[in-house]
Amino acid sequence: MLLKPIKDEKAYDKALDRVDELMELNPKLGTSQSDELEVLAMLVEKYEEQEWTIFEPDPIEAIKVRMEQMHLKQKDLIPYIGNKSKVSEVLNRKVGLSLSMITNIAAGLHLPLESLIQLPKKNIA
Repeated sequence: MLLKPIKDEKAYDKALDRVDELMELNPKLGTSQSDELEVLAMLVEKYEEQEWTIFEPDPIEAIKVRMEQMHLKQKDLIPYIGNKSKVSEVLNRKVGLSLSMITNIAAGLHLPLESLIQLPKKNIA
């Protein structure tokens, strides 16, 4: 098989079919079939990364998702963020998260610190 970059779904499906065929053969390492399988797997992986990248939500989106999961209202965030107006400002991206807010939210809402310390996305309006 002539190996080429995968640029569309048709080529992707064809490559997956070939990967399945080669997997069934279970080629020994160092053979042309095992080399083909390895290269095809890399091409498939690269295509998947480009086409179906899943991005982590920004900190505010992560908080909102967790609030929805836990059936929380804005007032439920007061112990972690501060007063009612501060909660509103944070959720509307008018004020950034402080270090103490991040640690409180991470502990209280069981969110990974990494999801709260990303740079927030700018509100495009």
